[in-house]
Amino acid sequence: MNNKRVVIIGCGNVGMSYAYALLNQRTHVNELYLIDLNEERVEGEVMDLNHCLAFSPSKMKIKAGKYSDCRDANLIVIAAGVNQKEGETRLDLLKKNASIFKSIVTEVMNNGFNGVFLIATNPVDIMTYLTQKYSNLPRNKVIGSGTTLDTARLRFLVGEKTNISPSNIHGYVIGEHGDSEFIPWSDVSIALQPVSDFISKEDMDVISEEVKTAAYKIIKAKGATYYGIGMCLVRITNAILGDENTVMVVSTYDPTNDIYIGLPSVINKNGAERKINIELNEEETNKLINSINVLKEAINELNNSKE
Repeated sequence: MNNKRVVIIGCGNVGMSYAYALLNQRTHVNELYLIDLNEERVEGEVMDLNHCLAFSPSKMKIKAGKYSDCRDANLIVIAAGVNQKEGETRLDLLKKNASIFKSIVTEVMNNGFNGVFLIATNPVDIMTYLTQKYSNLPRNKVIGSGTTLDTARLRFLVGEKTNISPSNIHGYVIGEHGDSEFIPWSDVSIALQPVSDFISKEDMDVISEEVKTAAYKIIKAKGATYYGIGMCLVRITNAILGDENTVMVVSTYDPTNDIYIGLPSVINKNGAERKINIELNEEETNKLINSINVLKEAINELNNSKE
């Protein structure tokens, strides 16, 4: 029997949006385990999700999980952690989530896990970096959602502007999943034509800003973002469990700078198999260097900070 087991650790809005999106699509997942500190909530979520199965295209066993269930998991998705509060610095958030992740990842590894980690918790590039350090798994087997969602936003906005399906918009948002991310417009195309044949430089600037600030607007309006990232996590899950060799902009390891950062990578059953090198012009290269430096500085601050 070829079971494909996924364990979700962290059953808040993101974790449950991912779980619900899994149920609404045909996926390779046939065992889904939920783990959260709030065990009563998990029981309720499991019941609610199981009641969807009569109308779901997927056949799946959904259960409240324990860390011992991680041993036979193909994929563990971590969506646990705390959100940044008013008055807190980015480093405050990092320190809190670093502590949470150390506890989670240590417990997972103590139970013999040898699959792929997929990280959704923000700041996702750094949390992915820490997961690899805590787990000591091969770096290709630890990936983050990276700028997958930002790329989906880019394709939606360009598609809306040009009245062309987002699935036919080819381009990526790369770098940090955060304020230093950017769009290498020189590589964005539609039907092999440069996107500049379809939209103006002013349009590009507006779209770049909308992509970068989308999360802030959604958080202001409804408190958090979760549907978009839920769908992105399903897409990454299918690429891993289906051994698809699909190119996605996930957070993967950069050995030159000892960081994780969002770049196009080939995703299959091994996690991130390899990176796809894209040509950047001088301005875009400088933006990538800036994004790398932002992440390096944050990691250095974290490493140098002591409670």
